[in-house]
Amino acid sequence: MMMYSETLSNYLKKLRTDRDLTLQALAEQSGISRASLSRIEKGEVSPTADTLGALATVYGLPISVLLSPLERDFEPLIRRGDQQLWLDDRNGFERRSVSPPSRSLKCELVEGALSPNQSIAYSAPAMPGQEHHLLLLSGALSITVEGNVYQLKTGDCVRYRLYGASQFETGRQAARYLIALAAGE
Repeated sequence: MMMYSETLSNYLKKLRTDRDLTLQALAEQSGISRASLSRIEKGEVSPTADTLGALATVYGLPISVLLSPLERDFEPLIRRGDQQLWLDDRNGFERRSVSPPSRSLKCELVEGALSPNQSIAYSAPAMPGQEHHLLLLSGALSITVEGNVYQLKTGDCVRYRLYGASQFETGRQAARYLIALAAGE
């Protein structure tokens, strides 16, 4: 199991500095406070799911690329115990890269688990037009995609291309889902 590390904080700082952004400029573009960004880059705190979403949007990269320092080189078979796991304790969210992304592949599978009574909102997609296929494995999940609300129960699947805001919400039940992400148009 892999979690937040100094490698990730250094990579996030490198992304910012490679783009000649100051912490203040990144704060203004992402809506994340300068102090929070500084603490993330120093490795004092782990970024939350919504923070990673905001950073991915600013950089125009999928979240999986932001988390890529935690990955090993591409392997055709990856056992569950070796899959990258990222936790957002504040939002009760767990993200597992079932099939770690590779720049040579166009699709990746991600397993998500969201605790009861939680909400995670993304103001914009990291990659506009990216195709999503979300299969709810257990529980109940409300997903809002660009103003359209879908109430999912176990076994339901929703597919969409994401261009705008999205939100994932649970009620009294936790939700576990599998999402396939494919390159955009």
